[in-house]
Amino acid sequence: MNIPQSSNPRIVIIGGGFAGIALAKQLRNKNVQVVLLDKHNYHTFQPLLYQVATGGLEAGSIAYPIRKVIQEFDDFYFRLTSVKEIDTENKKVIAEIGDLSYDYLVIATGSKTNYFGNKDIERNSMAMKTIPQSLNIRSLILENFEQAVLIKDSAEKNSLINFVLVGGGPTGVELAGALAEMKREILQKDYPDLDIAKMEINLVQGGDRILDSMSEKSSQEAEKFLINLGVKIWKNVRVTNYDGRTITTNSDLTFETATVIWTAGVKGAIVAGLDAQSLVENVKRIRVNPYNQVIGYDTIFALGDIAMMELEDYPRGHPMMAQPALQQGKLLGENLARLLAKQPMEAFKYNDKGSMATIGRNKAVVDLPHYQFSGVFAWFVWMFVHLFSLIGFRNKTVVFLNWVYNYIRFDREGRLIIRPFKKKSFVAFTSDEV
Repeated sequence: MNIPQSSNPRIVIIGGGFAGIALAKQLRNKNVQVVLLDKHNYHTFQPLLYQVATGGLEAGSIAYPIRKVIQEFDDFYFRLTSVKEIDTENKKVIAEIGDLSYDYLVIATGSKTNYFGNKDIERNSMAMKTIPQSLNIRSLILENFEQAVLIKDSAEKNSLINFVLVGGGPTGVELAGALAEMKREILQKDYPDLDIAKMEINLVQGGDRILDSMSEKSSQEAEKFLINLGVKIWKNVRVTNYDGRTITTNSDLTFETATVIWTAGVKGAIVAGLDAQSLVENVKRIRVNPYNQVIGYDTIFALGDIAMMELEDYPRGHPMMAQPALQQGKLLGENLARLLAKQPMEAFKYNDKGSMATIGRNKAVVDLPHYQFSGVFAWFVWMFVHLFSLIGFRNKTVVFLNWVYNYIRFDREGRLIIRPFKKKSFVAFTSDEV
């Protein structure tokens, strides 16, 4: 990988997400050599991916160059590559661009969409975990409407403007709200020759309530907001298959749709090479101790979504969200410095700062440790927290100006088909997938 030799211990970080970036920042000027590996050259602010998918923001607004994060850090290096395997015996990372030895290794590869083994759903539905995937969804949504104006058959036309979102967590709820606002304020103007009233937004949830990781009060408020926006919510319904046209469920309920967006689950993005005892197979996460050390290894650590720290308060690990990743990354930076100084490490203790979700204009729900609220104030809190969390002054400014413009004009000017995406599985679409 053409990394120079150093008198400092080498720490290799796999992944430039929330955890990896937090750790890298904490290791600045700590007398270590740091090599950060990622298959993208940018950090993605994933909580706003749904706004890229629905035209509210451009992709560059929620991405930040990794090299810019570390450009003023001494003995820091970035390499653009995918990691294929970890050679734990020889303490090497095996990547597409070559091998790299390490003194300490940190796995912060995050998570990916979990289809629970259903290959048809994986093949025919859309995921939204990366910027390219969000751009694909945006293109597909708009192309569906462009195709619908050309079709006379009502059943086929309706399937093109019928959307099914599977999974009632924050991603599914926020995406449903954004699509509903597009239907109400934008699409009827863009496509006056379509009966936009026939557009359906269906949110399918396997459990008995949406936002089941939040309080029951917030769940109920979010459901009320969505229903008022015209979203159809189907609870206690589990999707069993999707062939590109028809969704089947565990009941008699079916949907005819050309667009299914799958947000029903995630699993860890495992890197090969670790012993089986270190892995939790069903969720593809790595077992770690309270210091984020991988079970069975002294010099390998795991952070964020990929890490399963089984504690009394969190028997199934911490929630796969940004806050645990950020907090673990920061603490591990301090602990690695302690480890190199032969001092005892500090155990991780999660500080739950709360959770939130936005359903649309002036509509959000917020859960704080001892207080829940919703409505306009919650929406402003949601905006402030997300703006503050973005990396880079430019990104903060661009996102803020976009939100102000969209609020005043009831518009989303990012509804551009920059890179066409057409699904092979739907007969109306014939060009190759990008």
